[in-house]
Amino acid sequence: MILILLLSALALASAVFLLALAAALRRRPTAPSFEGLAMSAVTSFFDALGIGCFAPTTAYMKVRRLVPDELIPATMISGYALAAATEGFVFITAVQVDPLLLGLSIAASVLGAVLGVSIAARLPITPIRLAMGLGLLIAATTLALSNLGLMPHGGVATSLPPVAFALVVGVSFLLGILMNLGVGNFAPTLILISLLGMDPRAAFPIMMGSAALLMVTSGARIVASRPLNLSLVLGMALGGVPAVLIAAFIVRSLPLELLRWGVVAVVTYAGAAMLHAAATGRSAPTVAVTEEPAA
Repeated sequence: MILILLLSALALASAVFLLALAAALRRRPTAPSFEGLAMSAVTSFFDALGIGCFAPTTAYMKVRRLVPDELIPATMISGYALAAATEGFVFITAVQVDPLLLGLSIAASVLGAVLGVSIAARLPITPIRLAMGLGLLIAATTLALSNLGLMPHGGVATSLPPVAFALVVGVSFLLGILMNLGVGNFAPTLILISLLGMDPRAAFPIMMGSAALLMVTSGARIVASRPLNLSLVLGMALGGVPAVLIAAFIVRSLPLELLRWGVVAVVTYAGAAMLHAAATGRSAPTVAVTEEPAA
C-alpha cells in the first residue's frame, strides 16, 4: 500500500512539474540547449549507476560558466527533475526495502526540500558557494574512499531498529534542505545506510525516491519563480530520461573505478574554485539566464 501511494505521489508530482515547465515555456518560448542535453545524457546515465549527478554537473557548470553560481542548484533541480523521477519509478519497484522506512525517508526529504526552496532563494551568494564547495569536496572524498575500498560495506538488513530508523528519517530531512544548495544526497545516504548495517542496495530506492519526489516538487516551484535559463533546463530534461532508462535496463553495470578517479579530479578542482570564490567574494562573469521570446 505504501509503495502504491509513493508511486502515485511521484506520478502526480511529475505531472505538476511538467505543467509548470510547460507554462514557463509558454511565457518564454525557447529551444532546448544541445549542450544541456548532452551533459544531462552523460551525467544521468552514470547517476543511475550510482555515481551521482550533482557533483559532476556543478563542476561542469562552474568550469563552463553556463549560469551564475547562485543559480546552479536551481538549474540542476529543475533540469534533472524528470530524470530523477524516472530513477525513482525504477528503483522503488526494483529493490526491496522496508516500505515504512522508504515512505517516511522520502516524505522527510520532500518536506526539507520544499522548506529549503524559500531559504535558498533568499541566501546571498557566499553561503551558496560555501555549501556547494564543501559538498563537492565531500563528494570527491567519498568517491576516492570508494575506489580505495575504504567505504563501509554494509550488511544484509532491509529495515532498521527504532533509533537508527529515526536517524535515517532525520538525516533525509536535512539532505532535502541541502539539495536546494546543490549538495547531492547520494553519497551521505549510501554511507549512512551502510554504517547502520543495511544492504547498500537498499540505499538506492531511498536516495533515488527521495531525489525524485523532492526534485519534481521543488522543481515545479523553481521554474515558476526563478530566473532560469529555460533552454538549458529543457535540454537537461530531454537528455536525462532516455539515459536513465538505458543505464537501468540495458547496461545495468560498468567498471566505474577509472571514471570515479576522473570525477574526483574534476570535482575537487571545482570545489576548490567554489570555495576560493566564496572566500574572496569574487563575482562570476555575468551569464544570461533568460531568453527572448521566439518571434
